[in-house]
Amino acid sequence: MGKTTGFLDYERKTNPAVAPLERLKDFHEFHPPLHVEEREEQAARCMNCGIPFCQSAVAFGKGPAVSGCPLHNLIPEWNDELYQGHYDSAKDRLLKTASFPEFTGRVCPALCEVACTCGLNGDPVTVRENELFLIEQAYATGKMQPKVPKVRTDKAVAVIGSGPSGLATADALNKRGHNVTVFEREDRIGGLLMYGIPNMKLEKQIIERRRALMEAEGVVFRTRCNVGADVSAEELLSEYDAVVLCCGAKQARALNVGEEQVGNIFPAVDFLTRQTRTLLAGNPMTEAKGKKVIIVGGGDTGNDCVGTCLREDCASVTQLEMMPRPPAERPSDNPWPEWPVKLKTDYGQEEAIAVFGKDPRVYQTTIKEVIPNKKGAIKAVKTVKLDFVKDEASGRMVPKEIEGSEETLPCDLLLIAAGFTGCESYTPGAFRVECGPRNTVQTAEGRYATSADKVFTAGDMHRGQSLVVWAIAEGRACAVEVDEYLMGYTNLSLV
Repeated sequence: MGKTTGFLDYERKTNPAVAPLERLKDFHEFHPPLHVEEREEQAARCMNCGIPFCQSAVAFGKGPAVSGCPLHNLIPEWNDELYQGHYDSAKDRLLKTASFPEFTGRVCPALCEVACTCGLNGDPVTVRENELFLIEQAYATGKMQPKVPKVRTDKAVAVIGSGPSGLATADALNKRGHNVTVFEREDRIGGLLMYGIPNMKLEKQIIERRRALMEAEGVVFRTRCNVGADVSAEELLSEYDAVVLCCGAKQARALNVGEEQVGNIFPAVDFLTRQTRTLLAGNPMTEAKGKKVIIVGGGDTGNDCVGTCLREDCASVTQLEMMPRPPAERPSDNPWPEWPVKLKTDYGQEEAIAVFGKDPRVYQTTIKEVIPNKKGAIKAVKTVKLDFVKDEASGRMVPKEIEGSEETLPCDLLLIAAGFTGCESYTPGAFRVECGPRNTVQTAEGRYATSADKVFTAGDMHRGQSLVVWAIAEGRACAVEVDEYLMGYTNLSLV
């Protein structure tokens, strides 16, 4: 499996990145692929390690956090085929478990690589980039052709939402032969893939390419159709044999410092959505141009806002993170294969360092007050430093303001990337399904059927805010349960 000495013969080599100051000139992806021979060498580094943690999706350590692929991709198998130059076979093995490798190969944080055995005493295999190479090679050579089901059932399924979980559910059920219609309230499919992840991470023609393939295979997409508003739940329940709710967890977390009364303050995803809309229309937004931007949230979405504001030519950008700065290296109590708790400098921060000469992140800091100008738009924020102390009642570490640490920072544009608090309420309300304390649709543990007859759910709407790869995994698993409900048995397989 692979080359026995591959991990010794070849050093880890990733796709190169366009230099920060150069890539800031546009909104294109900026990681050109390795040469074919180099990619095969990277696949050769994957050896038959005996226990492929990379495909295990096991929760380790405190938290716990999962390492290993939630899709249980057959990674050693298709890496071996790639190393041998058997691209078609490698692609076939990949697609047995991966619904959309062109998405995960771009935006997944590579849980597989965290668990790679080579990472125990060295550098892990470039699993994500190998995956991306295989699927893009398949598209480029015309091997991704529509596969229309040979037999259709008489069952009709409505999928509400076209994010990764909705697309995965629809794809699997259509391949089974059911008649699937996907309802999407936006003008384009993709959910956060389209309007939450910026173009430089995932160019939008990639989503449109997949849509065309799914349509050719029989999936029907109805965009600009808001279920619960434009179409009633009663209509869908009478017309379809099953309904799957995949509407995501789009209820943005507020700061609760009076921001709703002040202008030029936006949820991060709303800001990123507008940028993508204008970019697709051929006239990229310049909302951040010349402005002092502050972003609340140190995660991926906050980083995406940093990169977007820099491309809009902001005057400055500051990213506030309430948690302490992670260590530069993996701590001794955080061993492989646990998720590494260490400092990560992402593309947006790299670009900010290149432009302004410093990391935009400020740790253990949050906003205490927003200060408007005479016209009601934001002109400054008052921040406060935080310390973390143990709460005696719960035993948890909780943030506490440090007295006298307040600071006023000028701010012309405030973006809130503080995460999400669950799904929007109107669709669950329309279908009369029960939601839990996390504002997600409730099901029995490990199941996808809701409290309402013939209504199912998957993705962030079900598990809460999470990764694209988990949404796809949920969609695939949900499809199995829906198929069994419709037919009395299922021949859909997750692996």
